[in-house]
Amino acid sequence: MHKTAIVWMHGKAAGELKETADGYEFEYYDEYTANSDNPAVSLTLPTTQKNFKSNVLFSFFDGLIPEGWLLDIATKSWKIKTGDRMGLLLACCKECIGAVSITDKDNEEHE
Repeated sequence: MHKTAIVWMHGKAAGELKETADGYEFEYYDEYTANSDNPAVSLTLPTTQKNFKSNVLFSFFDGLIPEGWLLDIATKSWKIKTGDRMGLLLACCKECIGAVSITDKDNEEHE
């Protein structure tokens, strides 16, 4: 089953990150890109382009996933395999340090 995340930027819903049969897709919401004051989620995901596709999880999002001992705790606590990058992103990145947070579109709302 494929997962879908809402990507939040400074508390605003910026777009959706989807796990697909071919990899991953990120798409900005029209409402987000309509306001030119809204910043890009990442330099590698500019708002000038609305849709992005990749065979692997985009490096920006992968970089939000913890490493080392914290990753070990996350994988054991939530019983998520280290190869399930989208699962780890959804479990660990609801309240990231910085401007971006990730929530599960199907299970939660952003506070």
